[in-house]
Amino acid sequence: MSRIAQSESFYEKARRVIPGGVNSPARAFEGSVGGAPLFIEEAEGATLTDADGHEYLDYVGSWGPMLFGHAHPAVVGAVQEAAERSTSFGAPTEAEIELAELVCELVPSVEMVRMVNS
Repeated sequence: MSRIAQSESFYEKARRVIPGGVNSPARAFEGSVGGAPLFIEEAEGATLTDADGHEYLDYVGSWGPMLFGHAHPAVVGAVQEAAERSTSFGAPTEAEIELAELVCELVPSVEMVRMVNS
């Protein structure tokens, strides 16, 4: 029996409904890494736990945004507080101004900033 049987099962299931079985070229396994990707169930601090219960030290940090580690209490609290007001408005908010001002303050060469995603 495989050490990552549950991840392999999830991968086969995912491949039926998600091209390549993953939602990002950075996580693609077919044709590059081989085998099945680890499916992560939870994380805390710098520790990831896969669907099979194995723990790993996270050197990736979700490709950047987990600077304070996974499930950091201050971050979780701030997210919960914001989510109680709503999760998305589709309109400008004061928080956007505050974040842009902070970025401009912390990075002197930045005069203006626009927050976008792709």
